[in-house]
Amino acid sequence: MAASAASPMAVLGPGSLTAYWRFQRGVAKAQLAAWLPAGRRLLIDISGPAANCATQAAARGHTVVRVVHGTRAEGAVSPAVPSAIPASRDAGREPGRAPYRAQRRPGVPARTGSPPGQITPVVAEPGSLTFLADGSADGVIAEDGALSRQLMSEDLAAEIARVLRPGGEVLVCVDSLVLGMAILAEQHHWAELTDVPHAEVVLVPWPDGTITRCFGAGQLKDLLTEAGLEVAWIRPRTVLSPSMVDHVLGRDPGALARLVKAELSAGQDRLAGASPDESFGISLVAAARKPRKPR
Repeated sequence: MAASAASPMAVLGPGSLTAYWRFQRGVAKAQLAAWLPAGRRLLIDISGPAANCATQAAARGHTVVRVVHGTRAEGAVSPAVPSAIPASRDAGREPGRAPYRAQRRPGVPARTGSPPGQITPVVAEPGSLTFLADGSADGVIAEDGALSRQLMSEDLAAEIARVLRPGGEVLVCVDSLVLGMAILAEQHHWAELTDVPHAEVVLVPWPDGTITRCFGAGQLKDLLTEAGLEVAWIRPRTVLSPSMVDHVLGRDPGALARLVKAELSAGQDRLAGASPDESFGISLVAAARKPRKPR
């Protein structure tokens, strides 16, 4: 079971929650499928290593630049190489080859049976998108707690806004205050736990020594808004409880698709009338858009 270094699956372990992790992965896949833009676009994937977003987006025909953190992956290119992502229209052009920007093909609809897109892995520092030009991407995927792994989340949010074209969109998943408070309680940090409701920034140490930044719905909205993005919605990744999921899948292992559908329906109901300050579940998911420039 794949898990990133500071993800709940890695630290808490699967244990009796194996069915719930399976359900959560199914929900994440469905949410990404609903968010992915139409046509063939250029997307930047800065998600953690547990996410499989690049493969899913490429299967829909998109070109995906997958930012690889830490070590060099097989087939990855260095952002220092001009042909990776040129900062100008003609930068990095090879003889007989069109510039990279021409591969975006914005507005060209994906056709039934069309070939899948491509994934370009790029090695870069976590939280840095300096190798990308301003307004060069149609969308950014920041799944698997990408913003929670960067303690200065404001800097990464500003970078996301910079590289998005006007009208470009971002999908974000962060660790919630519910998860942070549960970890603090598990570690018997009672004094710190009582300060959480009044804190502007909540940093929580994992048992493995890493640190995650946890957000409430209001804090996440402020983070994205201050970066210059318009928030479309914020919701928990899941509202169905682990005990309920475990009970249903224990009786009927084939009920996963129905549970995912029920979860998405429950999320839409909450979006219609939920308070923006309500936070449930271990993760929060948000969709935002860069405003279009006035004519």
